[in-house]
Amino acid sequence: MTREAVARKKLARIRAGAPVRSLDLFAGCGGLSLGFHAAGFALRGAVEFDPDAARSYGLNFHGGERAHSLARDITQTQPQDFAKELKLGPVADAFDVLVGGPPCQAFARVGRPKLREIDAHPQAFRHDPRARLYQEYLRWIDICQPLAVVVENVPDVLNHGGQNIAEEIGEVLEEKGYVCRYTLLNAAFYGVPQMRERMFLIAFRREIGREVTFPAPSNWLVLPPGYDGSRAVALKFLKGLLDDAHDYAEPPTASRDLPRAVSAKEALQDLPPIFARAELASGSLKRGARRFDQPVPYPKVRKLSAYARTMREWPGFEAPEDGLKDHVIRYLPRDFDLFARLNAGDQYPEAYRHALTMLAERVADLRARGQVVREGSTEYGRLKDAIVPPYDVGKFPNKWRKMWPDQPARTLMAHLGKDSYSHIHYDSAQARTISVREAARLQSFPDGFVFSGTMNPAFRQIGNAVPPLMAKALAQNILIALRGKEAQDDHVGERTAAAV
Repeated sequence: MTREAVARKKLARIRAGAPVRSLDLFAGCGGLSLGFHAAGFALRGAVEFDPDAARSYGLNFHGGERAHSLARDITQTQPQDFAKELKLGPVADAFDVLVGGPPCQAFARVGRPKLREIDAHPQAFRHDPRARLYQEYLRWIDICQPLAVVVENVPDVLNHGGQNIAEEIGEVLEEKGYVCRYTLLNAAFYGVPQMRERMFLIAFRREIGREVTFPAPSNWLVLPPGYDGSRAVALKFLKGLLDDAHDYAEPPTASRDLPRAVSAKEALQDLPPIFARAELASGSLKRGARRFDQPVPYPKVRKLSAYARTMREWPGFEAPEDGLKDHVIRYLPRDFDLFARLNAGDQYPEAYRHALTMLAERVADLRARGQVVREGSTEYGRLKDAIVPPYDVGKFPNKWRKMWPDQPARTLMAHLGKDSYSHIHYDSAQARTISVREAARLQSFPDGFVFSGTMNPAFRQIGNAVPPLMAKALAQNILIALRGKEAQDDHVGERTAAAV
């Protein structure tokens, strides 16, 4: 059967009312999949290399079934074997939509001619490992023959060493029979309490007969200069390319009559408070791995924000009745007092100055008690190490940030798995970095979504994910095109997905 015939067959099936079946590559714990699931898509499978993330995916979407929870190396996985293992039938008929985002490092310095060579010669990647993951992504598209493709990545792919990788991906897909568009979208415009800017590329088979569009914003926000500046740099680069960026689409505009973007306080204020200094003093907060085995009940709250209610009542991922088991924080005894001193928006230079003030106050207090502590002495050095962070202000200006309560949080990164100083809680009384569950809230994961592993792997999974509410907005837009209708009832989609 020709590719055109396969596309028409899949499209007819969907437009007759059958569920739209998705496959998630480079899936992580499943942020994209959760959004597509919420829009009514049937999740048929995922490929993910990280064992903790793969277990999270299987646990949340497939009841922990072993076949859906295994870590898989995409370079060692054959699509036909994958479909057979999951009992999905012929691979070319198993999936309607393919979503994911190959790591951008795989695209570095691989130009258009090289990409076409890689696409045309399946073994070419063996001679150029930089392009291997990109080639694998194309290989799965070739074999699975999806009606639609979604690619997510960092904004830098628009100017990666002078290359526009998104445009190059689009060109390769267009040669395969797709219509492509890409743009930059910020999650804060789509109900996510986080200013997360990402590139999204969507491709439709030409048989669908629809132009690619991107979802209209649901929320409004004036982005801080750093975000506006980054976007301006990317757009300036694109405009300089003229016709060489013909697949680029301007981001949909958010109007001021929309609801304001969800703030960090709206996202987190109903969660149990964690008073770090009090817990440290009582001995309940100790050094060691944070395991998710102690439920913490929700506090009584007079009124939930609309966002908190969404996170607690997400269909299929409702809040656990016995409380939250991953509402845990890092053990940072040196810094809890310093966190309390910070003002909203303070970054590392301000934190360092506050710490030097605290050191001076401590030295003055000791001198008032008759203990002389001279600068440069062993005792002074010991005090400084116990109060002042050791990082160079010039090298790490953005290492720390205390969140603004009335704004969305800044971008959560995978680096959360190593430390979470980039997201210090806005409440000075709690004086701490955010918990795993709070990071999940800021990324729009519902309270019933479970992360496999301990604290550090969970933070990493969250930082790597696509915000599910952002993914849902994209999925709803794609569903309209595939169904061939102008509106869809989410509940109809949910019922048909559950029937698969």
